[in-house]
Amino acid sequence: MARSASVPGEDRGASPRDLVDEAGTAKAVVDERGIVRGWSEGARRLLGYRDSEVVGRSGAALLADGIPPDLPGSLHSLPRWSGRATLLHREGRPLTVNLLAHLRQDGDGHDEWLLLAAATPPRVSPDDDGFLRRSFTQSTCTTALYDTRLRLVMANADMERVIGLPEEAMRGLRVSEIVHHPQADRTERHMRRALETGRRQDLEVSLHLAGHERATVWTVALAPVRTADGRIQGVLLSAHDMTEQHLSRQRLALVNEASRRIGSTLDLVRTAQELADVAVPQLADFVTVDLLPSIEGDADPPSGAPRGPVRLRRVAHQSVLEGCPETVVPNGTVAVYPHRSTAAECLAAGRPLIQRVTAEAMEYVLRQTPERAERMRRFGFHSVLAVPLRARGITLGVATFSRHRTPEPFEQDDLLLGQEITERAALSMDNARRFTRERTTSLTLQSSLLPQRLPEQSALDIASRYLPASAQAGVGGDWFDVIPLSGARVALVVGDVVGHGIQASATMGRLRTAVRTLADVDLPPDELLTHLDDLVTHLAAGADTAGEVGATCLYAVYDPVSRRCSLARAGHPVPALATPGGAVEFLDIPVGPPLGLGNLPFEAVDLELPEGSVLALYTDGLVDSRFRDIDDGMDTLLQVLGRSGSSLESTCEAVLRAMLPDRPADDVALLVARTRALDAAHVATWEVPPDTAAVAAARKNACRQLADWGLDEYVFVTELVVSELVTNAVRHARPPIELRLIYDRALICEVSDGSTTAPHMRRARTYDEGGRGLLLVAQLCQGWGARQTPNGKIIWAEQAFPEAALPDT
Repeated sequence: MARSASVPGEDRGASPRDLVDEAGTAKAVVDERGIVRGWSEGARRLLGYRDSEVVGRSGAALLADGIPPDLPGSLHSLPRWSGRATLLHREGRPLTVNLLAHLRQDGDGHDEWLLLAAATPPRVSPDDDGFLRRSFTQSTCTTALYDTRLRLVMANADMERVIGLPEEAMRGLRVSEIVHHPQADRTERHMRRALETGRRQDLEVSLHLAGHERATVWTVALAPVRTADGRIQGVLLSAHDMTEQHLSRQRLALVNEASRRIGSTLDLVRTAQELADVAVPQLADFVTVDLLPSIEGDADPPSGAPRGPVRLRRVAHQSVLEGCPETVVPNGTVAVYPHRSTAAECLAAGRPLIQRVTAEAMEYVLRQTPERAERMRRFGFHSVLAVPLRARGITLGVATFSRHRTPEPFEQDDLLLGQEITERAALSMDNARRFTRERTTSLTLQSSLLPQRLPEQSALDIASRYLPASAQAGVGGDWFDVIPLSGARVALVVGDVVGHGIQASATMGRLRTAVRTLADVDLPPDELLTHLDDLVTHLAAGADTAGEVGATCLYAVYDPVSRRCSLARAGHPVPALATPGGAVEFLDIPVGPPLGLGNLPFEAVDLELPEGSVLALYTDGLVDSRFRDIDDGMDTLLQVLGRSGSSLESTCEAVLRAMLPDRPADDVALLVARTRALDAAHVATWEVPPDTAAVAAARKNACRQLADWGLDEYVFVTELVVSELVTNAVRHARPPIELRLIYDRALICEVSDGSTTAPHMRRARTYDEGGRGLLLVAQLCQGWGARQTPNGKIIWAEQAFPEAALPDT
């Protein structure tokens, strides 16, 4: 038995009195093989066949003259086909009909065709002029017909509603006479163009029509009307009200502009001003942004909405009037807003508010703040929108939008728009607030970790500068240090930690402490960087994100006795040297890998520097920036050092002035040092034979030298120190043995030998004959220690001088 497909809209139970006559349309369904699968009552009425006579048979049997010649070869390539076809009535007579076919799929996903044809003619004739006129008049499209002289002939009811005049009052008048507006003249020009060219003209107009509260936006189509023989008889004007769509586009454009312009920097005040600038004049005529003073502290403001009178600090305002004459509260000033003011009510409610400026409201403002009431009356404020500035659950303040030139009051759509752009601004302002707080914390931390003052020493004259990065970039981890070492030597350190913020500052502090600890052990520069590299590797392994800890570093040790300087660097910029003879160059120091890569070697370079040489150590922020190539920056540094005078402070100022903008994008550390030398008048050296009898001679030599230096009061302790250190070297070490006294800011006694075994203090038992010597040295001296040399070690001890006994170096 053949299946009968359902025909859409066919309802065999429908009453003939139904308003819609379903049987007036003949419908049939034909599958992809051409077999009829559905047959409607309208099809039976048109061709006389019952469904049992057609369903399951070939549809071609219904065609009187075969397949229509205009039918495409492949119907499956078309979603729809229409044309005339001659069908065969059940009585045997041909019947030509207009046929419409839609391609669709059945319930099993197979293609089939829905065929439709009118079974009964329409009840209204297309020649019924009355029907056509009523259709024109009652059309929901705003329509009017004009003759070739551009005089109105007909206007439908919607045109009458829009213009606010009946057709009789407008008939015979031109557009520019009906609507007194420049856009009406523009419309007439396009109407003439439609008559002249015979082509449709489209335009968009914005005008304020009589009887309408606000300006409206219309799209207007002007189509020439032709007679049967093609002559142009007039122009048909069709207009569509696009005001809501236009306003929606404007709101979307404002939101996009707000996304682009608000939050361009991490500056809270500038972000507030960007919010005010974006909102004027697209949303409001006058905008103010006020913040709660409590957000200025280090802690977050208290949760919950402020109630009662509120204190707010004005941070931004903008107006359509030049100079913002409406302003009562200047920027930066804290003002009190009464509890019934718009700002206070908005903050108390925690949501946006729209308020009309009524006479009652003005009376209240006049009693509370007379000056504000006077400005509101003078400029004609009539509508106010207040939106709380909230981000991450914290109330920052309030943005107030006012209208006095725009006649329309704020509506719900304006509230949503104001809320949208204010939320974006509030998030950016909170980011700026948090960044400023973190930056302040980082600066405080970094300042506490950097040297508060340079240590006193005689080997180098030193000047330094540290400049934090701009607020946009954030505080980095650059640092420098000056570390006095044994033997009147001094270590210079400059480093740069990867990244910015508190993490970088904290890492810098850890590395600076590690360098000082390693320097105290008197490691050579290359060995010190190796140990520091291990530390950074361990720090990176313990960080939340692998590899986020890294640094560069340059470490140099200068000896004023030998005038030799040993330097090594780990991925750090090479230092510059200016000699007294006028030569300026970058030192050729092998570049080691940045700290944190691990298991890679560092190499130190030893140089002899003339007295008065100037070393410049710096971080890459000094020479490398987005405004200048690093090679140009390094050339500039050499030029400035070559012109530098005797003052190291002025040299630092000249370098920064020539190489940096007002707000550097990266941290900058600069350390400038001029070398000094300890001459033979301040250093005495004796060779010591490997014999215990030589200990007495060493004591005598030391006492004689102290007498020459005028340090007789230091003889007793010096004798004991020399005796202990030389005796240990003779007994436990191997030659060569040498005794050296250095008269610097302290009296330094050094004994060198050819052994690498370092001594250590121990606690002597009651009946032990030895073991107390180094303990006495440690008790009587300011400090003592040992350092390795390429051929052995040096044991040293220092005695501090009172200020009056310092030598004239």
